[in-house]
Amino acid sequence: MTQPTVAVLIPCYNEGAAIARVVADFKSALPAATIYVYDNNSKDDTVAAAQKAGAVVRSEHQQGKGAVVRRMFRDIEADFYLMVDGDHTYDASLAPKLLELAVTERSDLVNCIRRDTEQAAYRAGHRLGNVMLTGAVRRIFGDRVHDMLSGYKVFSRRFVKSFPITSIGFGIETELTVHALELQMPVSHLDGPYKGRLEGSVSKLNTYRDGFRILWLIVQLFKHERPLTFFSIIGLFFALLSIALSIPLLEVYLQTGLVPRLPTGVLATGIMLLGFLSLVTGLVLDTVTRGRREAKMLAYLGQPFFEGG
Repeated sequence: MTQPTVAVLIPCYNEGAAIARVVADFKSALPAATIYVYDNNSKDDTVAAAQKAGAVVRSEHQQGKGAVVRRMFRDIEADFYLMVDGDHTYDASLAPKLLELAVTERSDLVNCIRRDTEQAAYRAGHRLGNVMLTGAVRRIFGDRVHDMLSGYKVFSRRFVKSFPITSIGFGIETELTVHALELQMPVSHLDGPYKGRLEGSVSKLNTYRDGFRILWLIVQLFKHERPLTFFSIIGLFFALLSIALSIPLLEVYLQTGLVPRLPTGVLATGIMLLGFLSLVTGLVLDTVTRGRREAKMLAYLGQPFFEGG
């Protein structure tokens, strides 16, 4: 029986306090896998600790988790890719189960849903932000993914090699989710414990700054992937505003036959034209988006799924 080749991908920035234990845990859980640690300009001993633990260590100098993931996806060849944060908050013993789900259910994305086991694991702001952002994506793009911002996932080769990464920061998890939903990929989930960070390990996620960045990315992805809906909403707003401005003018005209506030009438006409222009923009961009989606689907279908399990 042919066994799949597995690459464990660990993006790191200043994780010297935890990375050695993360590498050791995953080497124990997946002895046949290759462990890759991609350092993102760390200023501590992350590189030395990862090398000493036996990982293949490489560097990405463009700052941001999205830039690191883009580099890993480009450089590494495998049948399955397990990506995990380097902060030792995820349980490595779940890795075989995640991979088993990917193989047996032929899933292109297997997501670990975090269940916090320690009070310090999940800050209140992070929890609320995750619920709100995941809820927004589920409402816009489909409800097949839970805990979108989890940093513990397994991808198939065809997912990785068809994924056009544009985000360079923490919005990468949002892009990964939307990519799976837009191409209607098979998705699986597995609950897993989520622990607090080790002493000396500090979160790089800013609750408000990165939360707003991810929210803005969701708006951009909504515009790019659902342009007809996005611009129709804008067009409807302009149309309603134009009608609201026109009603008093129409009442006066029906009573007197006069239009006393001509500038308001011109403004209402201009706003209505903006509404129609927005609708037309959505129709044109919807055609472009369909073409882009078809190109991504062809790239996705051009990669075989592992058949040796």
